[in-house]
Amino acid sequence: MQSQRLVLTQRQQLKLTPQMYQSLELLALPVTDLRERIQEEIEKNPALEFNPEKNISYERISQPYQRTVNDYFESSSDPGYGTSRQSWEDAEIKHKYLEGAFSREESLQDHLLWQLRLTPLRDEERELGEILISNLDGNGFYRRPLHDVVQPKYEQHLDRILQIIREFDPPGVCVEGPIESLAVQASLRSDAPELAEEFIRRELELLKRGKYEELAKKYKISVKQVEDIFSFIRSLNPFPASEYSESSPEYIIPDITIRKQNGQLRLYIHDELVPELKIDENFQEMSQDQDHVSRETRKYIQQSLRDAHWLISSIEMRNNTLRKVGAALIKFQYDFFVKGPKYLRPMTLKHIAEEISVHETTVSRISHAKFIQTDWGIFPIKYFFSGAVSSSSKQGTDLARNSVKEIIRELIEKHSGEKRLSDQKISDMLAQRGIHIARRTVAKYRKELKIDSSFDRSREQTHSSSET
Repeated sequence: MQSQRLVLTQRQQLKLTPQMYQSLELLALPVTDLRERIQEEIEKNPALEFNPEKNISYERISQPYQRTVNDYFESSSDPGYGTSRQSWEDAEIKHKYLEGAFSREESLQDHLLWQLRLTPLRDEERELGEILISNLDGNGFYRRPLHDVVQPKYEQHLDRILQIIREFDPPGVCVEGPIESLAVQASLRSDAPELAEEFIRRELELLKRGKYEELAKKYKISVKQVEDIFSFIRSLNPFPASEYSESSPEYIIPDITIRKQNGQLRLYIHDELVPELKIDENFQEMSQDQDHVSRETRKYIQQSLRDAHWLISSIEMRNNTLRKVGAALIKFQYDFFVKGPKYLRPMTLKHIAEEISVHETTVSRISHAKFIQTDWGIFPIKYFFSGAVSSSSKQGTDLARNSVKEIIRELIEKHSGEKRLSDQKISDMLAQRGIHIARRTVAKYRKELKIDSSFDRSREQTHSSSET
């Protein structure tokens, strides 16, 4: 029988404290999220307060007064009510402001429900219509399969209500996806070519590849008829509800600005957008006079102060690291900031990490979801980390992939010939500049730039010319 005994072993293990986790988390936060995080910490930790020397105090600049019973009615949107503190004009301005503040654009569901209420239907049919409309996403497509949302008692009315809703404005909603939407729109159009629905459901890929002769032979029609069908399909909208999208625009606030001024590059860290914090003086005094407080209270005060000091130092470390990264970017990507995106150099996280003496993961975190304002537009910091493409140009230096993409974009945009540049032609033109990449690589970069193929660009030009 084997005996059991205790064995001591030594090993190294890295453990992160909650404060270290917090520091790493703050590194990755963009300026807008950092502001929200600071507000949460202020509300949670009584040892923290905003520094009044830097931050605007809305309470301080306002003019508070003693409220009376009548004052509560001054917030009313009724322009007919006024007090000695408020003129009729002020009431009208407030009324218009409130109207604007509470107004919102009509959603797709609102628009469809309005049309449903104007349609003569029985109660069960109207209920089913409301269920179907509430099941639509922002594109007008089903969120969930119909068999999951339609109860058996409504099934006898399903086909009729579906047809009614699909004929509403915008036509082609209440379907599974864009293909069915195109087919429904084609079925509702009186000017639709005879084979339009068939081509939508079965032949879109061949149409996109320009196999007109193959399709003409298959359906025993002329090439001109195939072209007419494709032209008709292109006039339809695969996402008919896009104009009713409720998504609000996303605004980018850059964390860094690097711009050329008076012949020199200037670096600005937008730390003014981040509220400055300090330790509350009254709370600090409480920590020094703890003779008359309980042990739990003393422990709470000390922990709050430690958390506050750590948060302030973590924010300062984040801003300093961001400043160092910006300075390193100027050093490595000087030509980009001066001459433009075509001059982006290959660069990795390791280059910046070695320059500012931190780990690569730190550079990765500080680059996450952050943007730089430049003379050439706003770019995510991660845009500047790009692999190399070999080059035998006169400069003798490799180019960044993003730089090659910009050259491809420039070649396509500046080409003025009747025949669109093919991927192979672009590859040949790049080779003349000493940039050797295969045709399939050109196609890959073109797709990443969201530029159509030469065939699609030619079709768009022909289509726009015929409309003119």
